[in-house]
Amino acid sequence: MQTQRRSRKLFLRTRYRRAIAAALGVTVALLLLAQAASSQAPTTAEQARVPTSYANVHEAPGSGSVLLLLVARGTVLPIIGRRGEWVQVQLSPELRETGMVIRWYEGKRDIIRRGERITIGDEDNGWMHDSTVEITQVEAP
Repeated sequence: MQTQRRSRKLFLRTRYRRAIAAALGVTVALLLLAQAASSQAPTTAEQARVPTSYANVHEAPGSGSVLLLLVARGTVLPIIGRRGEWVQVQLSPELRETGMVIRWYEGKRDIIRRGERITIGDEDNGWMHDSTVEITQVEAP
């Protein structure tokens, strides 16, 4: 009788643990899928066009982040990502000639900023606030 109770308790504990492990696994999988979906490029190709005289391109999404360059009116940049009200745009070497370069060094280099070593230079993308650009869909080839 006592052995049957112990067996039953062990069976229920094992079943309970498996249920928790399965629920945790599903939760982790859903979180990973959501994160991957939010960090991927938009499903439809988009581009950003600068309608004003100049628009800022920042190193990171946030007006307090380092300014890389000012992009001139009419410049069209492919959008490669989004984060809230910020769009991540693809930068090209031609922008060195048409934009007003603020910090877009030739070649990568390590610097110490606020006691932390970071790599800067030759960024291939930057961030623009969506209020500073017109976002349009790109025709599929």
